[in-house]
Amino acid sequence: MAVKIRLARHGRKRYAYYHIVVADSRAPRDGRYIERIGSYNPNTNPATIDLNFDKALNWLGNGAQPTDTCRAILSYKGVMMKKHLLEGVKKGAFDEAEAERRFNAWLTEKEGKVQAKKDELAGIKAGADKERLEQEAKVNQERAEAIAKQKSDLAAEAEAAAKAAAAEAAGEETAEEATEEPQGE
Repeated sequence: MAVKIRLARHGRKRYAYYHIVVADSRAPRDGRYIERIGSYNPNTNPATIDLNFDKALNWLGNGAQPTDTCRAILSYKGVMMKKHLLEGVKKGAFDEAEAERRFNAWLTEKEGKVQAKKDELAGIKAGADKERLEQEAKVNQERAEAIAKQKSDLAAEAEAAAKAAAAEAAGEETAEEATEEPQGE
């Protein structure tokens, strides 16, 4: 029986997540499986991978063949590296303590790279947010200046109209006084 480590699709249309399963290669994709060893959700950023490291390593050691996508997932989590190091121990290239030291060094480096990538993404997002806020503040300032100019123009027009009305009223009063004086003579 050919045993495969592969993905079984779940979820709804256009929003799938996957179970990482060990199954007979002749079984349907989403059908019967021997054991579930993890899950993979590509909908999050970064993708969420939950994997039982020991079970995956045990199945690889027993001869299970991962599909291409599962091989990439196992490599990302370090299962393939650990398997490679354990094969080196079997061949006598180095001892188990050296293999564990190398794996821990690799794991530390990998975690550093992943964290750097997350920090970079967070920095890019923060920079974009800051730039967007600056642009929004600039637009708001321009709007405020335009409204202030419009209000000052309206105030100047109202003042001019008030002066004109006052001058017209004063002109009417002088005209009335001028007309009243000749009658008083």
